[in-house]
Amino acid sequence: VIPYFLVLDPTTPLDERMAAIAALMAIWWVSDAVPLAATSLLPIVLFPLAGIMDGDKVAPIYMNYVIFLYLGGFLIALAMERWNLHRRIALRIIRVIGSDPSRLVLGFILATAFLSAWISNTATAIMMLAIGMAIIKQTETVFGVEKTSNLSVALLLGIAYSASIGGMATLVGTPPNIALVRLFDLSFPEAAAAGYQISFARWMLLGVPLAVVLLIATWLVLTRVCFRFPRDLRLDPEIVEDQYRQLGPMSREEKWVLAIFAGTALLWIFRADLEIASIRIPGWSHFFPFGSFFDDGTVAIAMALLLFILPVKRRDDSGQKIGMILDSSVFAKIPWHIVLLFGGGFAIAKGFQSSGLSAWVGTQFTGLEGAPVPVLVASVCGILTFLTEFTSNTATTEMVLPLLASISTATGIHPLLLMIPATLSASCAFMMPVATPPNAIIFASGRVRIGQMVKAGLLLNLIGIVVVTALFLLLGGPVFDVDSTVLPVWAK
Repeated sequence: VIPYFLVLDPTTPLDERMAAIAALMAIWWVSDAVPLAATSLLPIVLFPLAGIMDGDKVAPIYMNYVIFLYLGGFLIALAMERWNLHRRIALRIIRVIGSDPSRLVLGFILATAFLSAWISNTATAIMMLAIGMAIIKQTETVFGVEKTSNLSVALLLGIAYSASIGGMATLVGTPPNIALVRLFDLSFPEAAAAGYQISFARWMLLGVPLAVVLLIATWLVLTRVCFRFPRDLRLDPEIVEDQYRQLGPMSREEKWVLAIFAGTALLWIFRADLEIASIRIPGWSHFFPFGSFFDDGTVAIAMALLLFILPVKRRDDSGQKIGMILDSSVFAKIPWHIVLLFGGGFAIAKGFQSSGLSAWVGTQFTGLEGAPVPVLVASVCGILTFLTEFTSNTATTEMVLPLLASISTATGIHPLLLMIPATLSASCAFMMPVATPPNAIIFASGRVRIGQMVKAGLLLNLIGIVVVTALFLLLGGPVFDVDSTVLPVWAK
């Protein structure tokens, strides 16, 4: 109500109406007073009522290539879960790393992060928790509960934290990354026309090194700083071997899913031209007559469709024949509420632009023009890190990114200089159980006290702010063509 009756700019009356809608959605998202997905539908009703956009123009914003990128990746992830490929990959990594306590924690961290880079961090945390609890219970039987308590906490927190960190490595790893791509396109439509895009390969050139550094930091904090282990605590490697043997030989279906999973990753990475230093690797899309029409969403859906075509020679528990690797039942498992949440964020970004509110917001921050770039980036990282300790990281990203786009344009700096660090920092909330689904899942196990999570999480939060700021300032320029002193033509 308050923003609606304010006079932000007498020449653009839509500013106040858009500000009121954005405030309402922000309050509902942050407080969770109304389900997140339901809140995301408000623009479909309120934009036409407020005279901001036609209803038939608002609706298409909710479905675009970014949504199909997410859907395709999620279908492949569900295929991995259905045929137990994710469990085999996790156990294989743990077997290779070893069963020494510190190395075992490292094994769980690496396995969880790798899986989370490609499939839901929630599903990854649930699966790895089951494996971790089996090992913890066996260890407690041998050494006792008290002696293994630090190992239990370190291992479980390692699963929670690496599930979030792993998602930072790829565009499909976590919803905020997906949201950034589309919100960037909506805020700066001229960028695509100028040939500039945030491709899968580009993101990995920054995301993978960042994830590696944070994973190493997580391992050191958990095993060397917060939770040390008795020297005589040595685990029986037969525990992991036994779980791996129970999987049996790799099935035909697992091999198909693995091939599609690997093929999708390669097609994503090498679709567009890849530039590393002075080396330029041409993308495979150039070999097609209409290769410029392809995007990462096209690849995701094309590969996911194969899962509904490849036949399976098996029967389920009831004796009925299983037709294909995936069937129609899989669509009930897709998190449609996240799809709607994406759409609501995309609608806000478009509303900011259409109403003129983004321009007004930007003018309020022109005083930041002379601020040092490291200070700006670190401030954004700090705010997003601690804000998402209590709010949905996806909803927060959807709210903040359009504002940062406006601020960057007004202050004359490259938009991605603020938008990318903000997106990455939204995945760096490690302190509170409510911060991320993996944190909540691990806390619900009853094996981790909130004080223990806060102790390790606060330290990792601070490390995350420093690492995201430093690595982005180091790699962001060459990877994303970000020059802090020059505003691109498409952003003016």
